[in-house]
Amino acid sequence: MRQYHISIHGIASLAILTASLAACGKAAPEGTATAPEAPAWVGKENIALAEQQTLEVGPAIAGTLEAERQATLRAEVGGSVVALAVEPGQSVTRGDILARLDDTGIRDAFESSQAQVRTAEMNTELARRNAERAARLAAAGAIAERELENAEWNRQSSEAQLSDAQSRLATAEKQLARTVIRAPFSGVVAERPVRLGDIVQSGAVLLTIVDPASLKYEGTVPVEALAALKVGMPVRFSVADATPDLVSGRISRINPAVDAATRQVRVTVAVPNAGGRLLVGQFAEGRVASEIREAVVAPAAAVDRRGLRPLVMRLKGGQVERVEVELGLIDEARERMEIRAGLLAGDTLLLGGARGLPAGTVVRVGSPVEQQPAGTGQPGGV
Repeated sequence: MRQYHISIHGIASLAILTASLAACGKAAPEGTATAPEAPAWVGKENIALAEQQTLEVGPAIAGTLEAERQATLRAEVGGSVVALAVEPGQSVTRGDILARLDDTGIRDAFESSQAQVRTAEMNTELARRNAERAARLAAAGAIAERELENAEWNRQSSEAQLSDAQSRLATAEKQLARTVIRAPFSGVVAERPVRLGDIVQSGAVLLTIVDPASLKYEGTVPVEALAALKVGMPVRFSVADATPDLVSGRISRINPAVDAATRQVRVTVAVPNAGGRLLVGQFAEGRVASEIREAVVAPAAAVDRRGLRPLVMRLKGGQVERVEVELGLIDEARERMEIRAGLLAGDTLLLGGARGLPAGTVVRVGSPVEQQPAGTGQPGGV
């Protein structure tokens, strides 16, 4: 029988080899394939794209929509309301008759003034003829100078009486016209506080007409932002319960006075409303576009500004990259940032917890469940 002998030196060598393999994490024998590292799964909610967009920044502004043209029609004479031709919400055209007040007493005064004018006209005509006849006779020496003076005085007195009668008639005519309430411009009846038969005094509110085609809203901005504002600058704003899209307006007026208590400046924005989708009284809030720029834009949630230089975690070729970027304009309201350098439009960025993945990590986007047959294990994701 063959015998095998293992020397003490061989046993020591074997122990050293075993310890070395343990220190190396029990590496597989030479020639055996190493299992690939499992990728990290990132949900679609933690992915965003850098996009080429128009970035607008400027001071915020908010206010209530009001009609640029609005008229409160008041009674200019007292009397009872004898006719109402419109209801609140009804459209009217300039010149339409909206209401009538009782004109009985005013019409009597008007007709009396007409009669006085006719009488004054006849007296004046007669006095003029007498004055002309007296002038001819005086020139021929047929009458005394005193008679000529009396004839001339009668003519002047008659003309003065005619002028007074005509003035009274014009006043009565205006008063009569004031009993008819007409639309001063085309618009919509917003309010009608009176009813048929009501007796109103001069100055009482009868109707309110607004022009919904042109609205405005007033808001305030910090006095520090005043230097960047100019009349005509665009304003983008949203109106609650009106439309999901942003509405555009322009600054029409900037108040030259600063509120001493709030250090705010009042700004008026003109808002076109040709389609009539906006209503008077709705609340609007938006932003003055004091700076507008076409740029590569990234979500603010993708940018880490805690270090010396801002950076993002970009997903490229299925792996995480740490990329330093240069920022430009920052839209705090929409949480968007201009990226001047470091990214291109279309680059994929990580958000939320996915930003904590180390550079070089292999990443797959989506849910691992979608990638595996039913009944298999489900690895964790980010």
